This record gives sequence, structure tokens and C-alpha cells, in this order.
Amino acid sequence: MATATIIGLGEAGALYARGLADAGFAVHGYDPFTQLDEPSITQHAELADALRPADLVITLVGARAAKPVTEQVLAALEHAPLIADFNTGSPSLKRELGELAAAHGAPFVDVAVLAPVPRAGAKTPLMVSGQAAGDFLELFAPVGAAVESIAGAPGDAAARKLLRSAFMKGLAGVILESVGAAEAAGCGDWLRAQIVAELSGDADAFVERLITGSKQHAERRVHEVADASDYLRSIDQPSWSTDAAGQWLRRLRDETATRPADAA
Repeated sequence: MATATIIGLGEAGALYARGLADAGFAVHGYDPFTQLDEPSITQHAELADALRPADLVITLVGARAAKPVTEQVLAALEHAPLIADFNTGSPSLKRELGELAAAHGAPFVDVAVLAPVPRAGAKTPLMVSGQAAGDFLELFAPVGAAVESIAGAPGDAAARKLLRSAFMKGLAGVILESVGAAEAAGCGDWLRAQIVAELSGDADAFVERLITGSKQHAERRVHEVADASDYLRSIDQPSWSTDAAGQWLRRLRDETATRPADAA
């Protein structure tokens, strides 16, 4: 039976601790600010005691605390378990953590959590990068989560997660803005139905249509989006996402205008 130590027992850390225990791991935990008091999780008052039995160390402390906590973990280790950083952080931070671990002789992986943990707990889909990715796949397999291993170094999984975040959080911003404005205008249900209809078709074709259509019709759409921004402001609604769409269309229009004729 493998032993996992979870550093950080907040909402996500507690869910992973419980999920790993359910999957048959012996689970140890350390968090000076949170006490779980659960029979399946052995929580320690001292970091070194929590680390001593670990085959796998998972840190879930947030990006700001990731470096100092990783340094504390490495200083307290008496052996070389696999360290898996589950924090959402920048690629440069993950590379730095990987270098710190390598200097201490500890294997390290960058783990990107690809969905909100409360939905599926420890079975939340993951992406992992780093030389020890194969070892992580083997250790974590009993959990039953979908884990994609990508070639590369620590930081590569983090980069892909942030690219996905640019889409997901940007999409959320667009929906918040447009639905909020529609509700203010008295047609929120109608716009929600429009959004659902657009997202319910051929997803590949929809993405390609957005990209290709924006490039081909940038000139006309610049004016349409400007009118949309003006309308949102006229009903005292934010137009941040719509304004950003206008910036993209103006850039595409200008690129087309300056492109040599033989390149068009």
C-alpha cells in the first residue's frame, strides 16, 4: 500500500486526502491552520513527521505559498519521495520548484488540475509534466483519475492549464457580460437560449467559424462590436469583454490592410 502525504488541508487538499484514503492509500497530512480530525487521515503537528512515511507528497497550498512550503518540505525530508505540486501557478514558478527539488535529489512533477476539485474530488482530471511523470502515473493509478502525461519539464503542464484558463475564464467573462446586459434589457432568457443553441452544435465547426469569420469579416464586425459596446454602456452595463473583442477585430482588420496583395 502506497503512502501519500498531503501538505495543505484546505478544501482541495481535504478532498484529495479523503479520495486517496478511499483508494487504499495510507494518508498523512500537514496543515498548521486546519485540523480535519478524520480517522482515515493521520494529521501531524510536525512537517517532518508527516513526510517521513511518504511515497508521494502532494502540495496544495496556493501559488503564493508554493515556493516557501516546497523549501520547507525539502529541508525536512529524510528520503526522496515523489513531490507533486498541484498548485495553480505560473510555468516559471513550476520550473523553479522543479530545480529546487532536483538540487535536493527529490523527483518532482508539475500537476495541473483541469477542473474544479469539488466536482469529482480526487478523480478530477489531471495533466502532469516532468521527468518523474511516469512514476506519478503509476503511484496515482489506484485513484482512478484521468491523468494525461505530456512530454517536457515542470512548467509545461502549468502552461497548458493557463492557456485553458484564458479560454474558460474569458468565456465566463463574455457570458457574465452579455447575460447581465440582456437581463437588464429584459431579454435574459432569450439570450441564454441563443448561447445554448450556439454551443450545442458541432464544436469543431463552431470554433473554426469564430476564428475564420473574425478574420474574413473584421472590417464589418469592428463597427458592429462598437455599436454593441455603445449599447451596453447606454443601459449602464459593463462592456469590458465586448471592448476587448473590438480590439481583436481592429487588429485583424489592420493586419489584413497591411498584408501584401500576394499574401492575401
